[in-house]
Amino acid sequence: MSRIIGIDLGTTNSCVAVLDGPSVEIVPNELGGRTTPSIVAFAGGGEKVLGQVAKRQAVTNAENTISAVKRLMGRRYDSPEIQRIHSYLTYGIAPSGNGDVRVTVQGREFSPPEVSAMILQHLKGLAENYLGETITEAIVTVPAYFDDSQRQATKDAGRIAGLEVRRIINEPTAAALAYGLGKTERERIAIFDLGGGTFDISILELNQGVFEVVSTCGDSFLGGEDFDRAIVDWMVAGFRAETGIDLSTDILARQRLKESAEKAKCELSFEPQARISLPFIASDPAGPRHFDRTLERAEFERLVAPLIERTSGFCHQALEDAGLKPADIDKVILVGGQTRIPAIQRHVEALFGRPPSLEVNPDEVVAVGAALQGGVLRGDLKDIVLLDVVPLSLGVETQGGLFTRIIEHNSTIPLRKTNVFTTVADHQTVVEIHVLQGERELAQHNRSLGKFDLVGIMPAPRGVPQIEVAFDMDANGILSVSARDLVSGKEQAIRITPSTGLSKDEIDRMVAEGRESEENDRKCREVTELRNRIQARAAMLVRSYLALGSMLGADDQKVINEALRRARELGPEDGNAEELGDLLAQIEAGALRLSEAVISVPGAEPGDEPIGAEESDARVRNLMKAALDDMKQT
Repeated sequence: MSRIIGIDLGTTNSCVAVLDGPSVEIVPNELGGRTTPSIVAFAGGGEKVLGQVAKRQAVTNAENTISAVKRLMGRRYDSPEIQRIHSYLTYGIAPSGNGDVRVTVQGREFSPPEVSAMILQHLKGLAENYLGETITEAIVTVPAYFDDSQRQATKDAGRIAGLEVRRIINEPTAAALAYGLGKTERERIAIFDLGGGTFDISILELNQGVFEVVSTCGDSFLGGEDFDRAIVDWMVAGFRAETGIDLSTDILARQRLKESAEKAKCELSFEPQARISLPFIASDPAGPRHFDRTLERAEFERLVAPLIERTSGFCHQALEDAGLKPADIDKVILVGGQTRIPAIQRHVEALFGRPPSLEVNPDEVVAVGAALQGGVLRGDLKDIVLLDVVPLSLGVETQGGLFTRIIEHNSTIPLRKTNVFTTVADHQTVVEIHVLQGERELAQHNRSLGKFDLVGIMPAPRGVPQIEVAFDMDANGILSVSARDLVSGKEQAIRITPSTGLSKDEIDRMVAEGRESEENDRKCREVTELRNRIQARAAMLVRSYLALGSMLGADDQKVINEALRRARELGPEDGNAEELGDLLAQIEAGALRLSEAVISVPGAEPGDEPIGAEESDARVRNLMKAALDDMKQT
């Protein structure tokens, strides 16, 4: 059985972990980083780049660089949240046919799950390279306050990426599992999770391997991106007052501002001030304009104070739902990179009357918990039980546009709940069942999840038919709804047609494209690695050849010169795997011939055996160093 990786699919950064024996390992990215930017970009020729590479090129390719796509998951284009951030995005968004938001890049449209799938596929590839095995299953975490549409969108993303998402678990719950594994004493903890785009507060009870979520609350649109935007707004306002130039209308300038704001925010967690210097940020008839200001920590804290204060109400609500007071909490665990901000740590201490615990890595703890849950599902970890809850109430629209709850928020999942309804008109044979999620009393103020018609009801006076509506919530927090007519005793064949989300055909198409993309990405990676090896081996050969090439005959010199010429002229897009493999073989053969020529000269150790390419490279390096030392002395 292959291993199940744990993925913290974050707004700003993502993290992958895997259970390896008794401990959890963080999977590094291709540059050795322990977290990977959740960024996808498309270069001029349509080439796709991800992660750290995508982040590095964002400032020169802002309109084709997609970041923070998690904020778009399961959202409608006309939702207040999307309209609020629209002007801050450097890439385009547009409504799809069903009203969902879509990303537009280079004349192409992508659904948010499709973009998230690209990130998941990249993370999957990192894990496969690191572990040396094929990965097909994963545990993926989501904010506790993600609704049904957002959870389904996340599961769709996993499928498109070629992963079977064995379980979707809430980020605070995963963090609690990572924190509490191995602890034997009973504890009541609060997980304060402020990430790049979302905020969750969860209250849990830990006891002998049982992790029970008592209550959860939060905002799926409050996080580090908003803190960055507060700094950007401060920069834009200051520059406009000084120069009269509005930087917010310039996409390239906005990207530079955003990157500088994020850097300043991180710096202010450890320093009292941060200097922000952006030369040539704009120009006017007087010439180029530069941005150069210092942001004091006190000013930063003033800018973000309203955002920090927004967390207070959710914390109070979570405590109230759990029937607890702050003094009843034994420990507060900080999760998410934003919790490194000193003002947030002071705020948490004021809320709960105790300093927060800093004993877990806020960037990695969620992925660690997800990997542990993978170990539980594989049977590698025993005697661990996760009891999570429904973040928002679920129900149906009833007469007068009211919202009737069937599953109350903070109910433990998985669960099944039923309710019996009837008709409102005589001889009614069809009933529309409108499924919603939220906490408002009127249906129109809650999130619509879907509608379906129950047909074939036996004609009868109003109030006589008995219609049982059943809500099934699985361990992933994803809902299924069914209905049957109790009067006729027949189960009705119904199918929910979601008002939003991807259709089965769309998902199947994206899965196929994802597989094709994965193969193309594998080939691109193979070719890139060959180019890198060619450049490294050629650089080594040319240095040693300059020092020792006179020992070779004319024919050997000609072969090496030709190989080095080809390597020198090799462009970033030149050559396929076969051609590059041949060139690498030529360079390695040249290095081997040079080492053999050196060994054959007087002074070589008698009885030396011919050496292989790797040992040859080491020998050539030593000979080259000696030759260079001699050259310095002459």
